[in-house]
Amino acid sequence: MTTTGVVHLVGGGPGDPELLTVKGKRLIESADVIVYDALIDKSLLDLNPEAEHIDVGKRGGNHKMSQSDINALLCRLAAQGSNVVRLKGGDPFLFGRGAEEAESLRKAGLEVHVVPGISSAISVPELCGIPVTHRDHASMVTFVTGHERSDRDNDRLDWGKLAECGGTIVVLMGMGNIPRISKALVDGGMPSSTPVAVIVNGSTPRQKVLRTTISRAADDVEANGMKAPGIIVIGGCVTTMDVLGDMG
Repeated sequence: MTTTGVVHLVGGGPGDPELLTVKGKRLIESADVIVYDALIDKSLLDLNPEAEHIDVGKRGGNHKMSQSDINALLCRLAAQGSNVVRLKGGDPFLFGRGAEEAESLRKAGLEVHVVPGISSAISVPELCGIPVTHRDHASMVTFVTGHERSDRDNDRLDWGKLAECGGTIVVLMGMGNIPRISKALVDGGMPSSTPVAVIVNGSTPRQKVLRTTISRAADDVEANGMKAPGIIVIGGCVTTMDVLGDMG
């Protein structure tokens, strides 16, 4: 009789392998199978070279496996008795679709646990000297996706209302939509001089940072050849990077 296994949804952090949690490291080292995303640092796989490594990464329009197939894979591996680490970039539940995978496993009657990771939404800006909240600049922060589901005709996000909220806006997965996002925010009333930081490959040796404004963001990103993966930080907190500088 086969004993069912377990799946741990492990957040791999923002990119720097040293920002993996202690619990995440322990589980990777003891896993039978590691199912990993495109944005994780591949050196994390070296923690357990004996495990089976399955790449299910998604980059832009290039998907090695559909989400439904990933869900099915995790269920099959657990049902076969494997100890599985589902290794995801950042935190599994912040725009990571980890909740969908967990739901699929729970509905199949399989054991699943989550190991929170250090999210790029907070860590990458702060490593560049940008706190997403600050008593002088922002008493709230809004995390938004810049890439809605492909089966939706329109955004569910009301960028005009976001422009009125104040505070800091952190946009993940929005590099390809910066022209539309910046225009929608300015059209919604956001001052054109609002500070913006665009950070690509955050927390890694390939990190690149651009300091600009909401009205110039699209042109400056294009001029500097900045591509995903990246984070867009919008609001007064961005100005602290001028004083704090590199905090990594």
